[in-house]
Amino acid sequence: MGADKINQTFYLSHGSPTLSIDDSLPARHFLQNWKEKIFDQKPKSILIISGHWETNEPTVNSVDVSDTIYDFYGFPAPMYKLKYPAPGAPDLAKRVQEILTTSGIKRVHIDKKRGLDHGAWVPLMLMYPEANIPVCQLSIQMNKDATYHYNMGRALAPLKEEGVLIIGSGSATHNLRDLRWGAKDEEVVPWAGEFDKWLEDALISGRHEDVNNFLQKAPHARKAHPSPDHFYPLHVALGAAGETTKAELIHRSWSLGTLSYASYKFTTPN
Repeated sequence: MGADKINQTFYLSHGSPTLSIDDSLPARHFLQNWKEKIFDQKPKSILIISGHWETNEPTVNSVDVSDTIYDFYGFPAPMYKLKYPAPGAPDLAKRVQEILTTSGIKRVHIDKKRGLDHGAWVPLMLMYPEANIPVCQLSIQMNKDATYHYNMGRALAPLKEEGVLIIGSGSATHNLRDLRWGAKDEEVVPWAGEFDKWLEDALISGRHEDVNNFLQKAPHARKAHPSPDHFYPLHVALGAAGETTKAELIHRSWSLGTLSYASYKFTTPN
C-alpha cells in the first residue's frame, strides 16, 4: 500500500449551495483548481464527513452509485438538475464500520440507500468533476461533543495508509440567522472575523485541545456556531491528521458578511 499513502486530510468550508453554480464566489474557483494547485495525488477513494448528515450513532453510506440529494429549498432551478454520480465505496464503508467499532464505538451503521448531500457533492463536483473516484459519506453526531469527533478522526487515521482521502466539509463560521445580505464580498462582521482568526491561529499553532474545547476557548463561539454541525467535520479531519499535524490555511473568502469559506490542509509529518 506504500505508494498509495496519503499524508493530508482537509477541512473545506462549502458555504452556500449556490457554490455549485455561482461563478462570482472565489471559493468555487479555489475548488475548481484543486488538482492543479492543492492536491494532485489521485486518491483510491474518498471519505467525506458533511455537516448535513446527522444521526444519533455513526453511519456510513454503502451504495453502488451515489444519488445526488437536493437538501436545500428555494434555490435557482438549474441547481436541481445537477448530478454527481460518483461510484459508491462499499468496501470503504465496511472498513470504516470495522475501525470505529474496534475503537470502542458500540454501534456503527451502514445505510444502503442514502446518496450524497450537498455538503459532499457540491465541493466534490468542483474538485473531481469526472465523478470517477468512489465516495463514502460518514455522519456526525449532534448528541456528542467536538472531542468525540476528534477521536473518531484519530481512529480513522489508518485509512490514509490505504489511499483514502479524508475530507471534512462544513463552514468555518455558520450562523444562518445573522447573514448580512447587503454586505460586499470582503466586508466581514467583527465577531465572525475574530472567530475565524482565532481558529486559524489555534490550528496553525497546533492547539488541538483549544479547538476541541472551542465553546470555552474561542471568542463568539456560540455566535459563530449556534449549532456545531458545520464545525464537527473539522474535528474529524484534524483528528485523522494526528496530534503533530501542521495546519495550513489554503483558502479564505467571505460571503454575506458572516459566512467564512476558510479551508485547511492538515499534513501528517513523515
